[in-house]
Amino acid sequence: MSVAEALSIIAVPAFADNYLWLIVRGRMAVAVDPGDAAPIEAALAAHQLTLAAIVLTHHHRDHIGGVNALRSATPERQRIPVYGPRHDPIAAVTVALGQGDRVQLDAIELELEVLDVPGHTAGHIAYFGQTADGPVLFCGDTLFATGCGRIFEGTPTQMLASLDRLAALPPTTAIYCAHEYTLANIHFARAVEPDNLDLQAWETIAVQRRAAGQSTVPTRMGHELRTNPFLRSRSAAVRAAAERRVSGASADAVATFTAIREWKNDFRA
Repeated sequence: MSVAEALSIIAVPAFADNYLWLIVRGRMAVAVDPGDAAPIEAALAAHQLTLAAIVLTHHHRDHIGGVNALRSATPERQRIPVYGPRHDPIAAVTVALGQGDRVQLDAIELELEVLDVPGHTAGHIAYFGQTADGPVLFCGDTLFATGCGRIFEGTPTQMLASLDRLAALPPTTAIYCAHEYTLANIHFARAVEPDNLDLQAWETIAVQRRAAGQSTVPTRMGHELRTNPFLRSRSAAVRAAAERRVSGASADAVATFTAIREWKNDFRA
């Protein structure tokens, strides 16, 4: 493999608003959360890539639905590793992972650190890595651009701790989340923090991108810390907004986070 071959990350749209990801170096690729095999196969063919591994963040169907079809497509594919969470029920996983584990993806010369981020599911994990272009995070449905995932299996305390773990990553970290929910998330965030100037500017940019058919992902962690209400549950403005919704919601960060997550569950722009 030539040292000149740079790492790239290809977004593969699927379903109504999912992003599946291919991490690519040279002619080798690793698929992240391939919920549907067909668009991954099409992207591999279009870029003349060989699938070397599959990386999973959690057990929901739109993240794992294409795994078996991808692996069974050829005899060579049947031998590729499937990395995934130790505490989520995914039968296809061949290498089970948890907090602090490291995944060495030799085919694309990339090491990923595993972070436990329960909340959306009980065993959800994320993957953090360093590339020549800066740090990257594949976080599934835990953190979105200007939002976070619903709490299906965990607790608000767990979810906030998971978001805190991600928020501690370098501010330059590029966030490769799994859905194009950004405009809806911005509408909610503006309801929480109408005077947030960073959020107002981001809305203008995001609207323009979507109107042009462009993705709003990835964003950067520093940007999320300024615009994402779920990473800002300790800020005075978010605490005040939560208190207006639920008496006592500003008592601590968990109470504030719980109030705004429940608010978002029922929010209509």
